Amino acid sequence: MAEPLPSDTEARREPPAFNVPGPVGLLLVLIVGVFLAMSLLPPETVEQAILLFALFPARYSPQALSLYGELPGGFGAELWTPVTYTFLHSGWEHLIANGVWLLAFGTPVARRFGASRFFIFYFACGAAGAFLHVLLYPGSPIPVVGASAAISGLMGGAARFVFLAGGPLGGLGGRGGHSTRRAGILAALADRRTLIFVGLWIGVNFLFGATPLSGVLGVAGQVAWEAHLGGFLFGLLLFGFFDPPRMSPSGGPGNVGYGEWLNRFD
Repeated sequence: MAEPLPSDTEARREPPAFNVPGPVGLLLVLIVGVFLAMSLLPPETVEQAILLFALFPARYSPQALSLYGELPGGFGAELWTPVTYTFLHSGWEHLIANGVWLLAFGTPVARRFGASRFFIFYFACGAAGAFLHVLLYPGSPIPVVGASAAISGLMGGAARFVFLAGGPLGGLGGRGGHSTRRAGILAALADRRTLIFVGLWIGVNFLFGATPLSGVLGVAGQVAWEAHLGGFLFGLLLFGFFDPPRMSPSGGPGNVGYGEWLNRFD
């Protein structure tokens, strides 16, 4: 006679068809919402919004402002534009490309970080990209828009754990999962897969950003690949400062194995 299943046994549940973490979904909705709202505004209002919320290197140069004229927002805009420029996009192609990469690389990082750490990391990467662009193009009156620098930071951060055993790309085609470890920066750069990923990323960004091929992306102006680089390097190098320590079943840091303790301080 067959015995019934214990009442406390959970029925097997299939994973949802669309398993996008809440923070990534919310960010995508906001980015698309801003783009749609901008598309419905009259041209003169769009121009004012760009002046107020896009990243202008000239905003940080008194000499440039005296030459090109004051920008709206004053000191406050110097603080918010390194964040708000990530919500603006130049066209549907630009928006769709960033949306795809946000889903691909934001998903594993958001699952690892949780909402608060994810948003802080994302916008910090975007601000780092803005900082490098302003540093390399001081006084430039050309606005920078797009989430690419912040998303590039997600790519750099993901490179610190997705190739590890149990990570989404562990084994490159083998069984993926959610790695609880991260590679120290030296170990990551010594890993051939990570080096190939970093090299390809830099090469593709340079190809589409510093050559006429930028038109393939549907971007009206030149791709600000230097901002992408700033975000990527920030995410790659400083990922460990945002990564929460994993707790073992006994309550200690690491995970369950000795190897996890070795990676606690990277």
